[in-house]
Amino acid sequence: MKDKLEKIQAEIFREGAATFVVLDGASVPGLLEKLAQWHPPAECLYRGEIKPEVAPVAPYLAQMEPESDFAKWVLSEGWGKHWGIFAIVEADLRTMRQHFRRFITVHDESGKPLLFRYYDPRVLRTFLPTCNAKELAEIFGPVLCYVAEGEEPDSVLHFEARGGKLVQQESK
Repeated sequence: MKDKLEKIQAEIFREGAATFVVLDGASVPGLLEKLAQWHPPAECLYRGEIKPEVAPVAPYLAQMEPESDFAKWVLSEGWGKHWGIFAIVEADLRTMRQHFRRFITVHDESGKPLLFRYYDPRVLRTFLPTCNAKELAEIFGPVLCYVAEGEEPDSVLHFEARGGKLVQQESK
């Protein structure tokens, strides 16, 4: 397990960049307790006052530090369980929250608002390859690279937007 954790850490942390994780409270047991325990810089992606029954299942953006207990917990307990996605950025928490909030709600053909769970790695790895250049520019914004678990538990997917095209790499 230690080797796997070190491999994943090497994939998601870059010198000179920040790493954020968007965690799905509905998939992460005890997320609010862990955020309170370790106090990583974190924000709920929902706006305004969150109802007590919604808070545990809401999506949260948190900054990851390579050797923190929070990062070790997310990677060792959550990898392979669809807890969330990682973003390598050159931006701060506030900028990233504004960016990620933009994608929480989408509208269907009739204009009905729908929750877009892009922060589920199964959704992200299916959605990104369908994006055109304009959509990639929008979803990436300040994000240098998205990292998510692959279909296989030990695989790591990297997504970058280069020249209006999606570049996807998988490492095992």
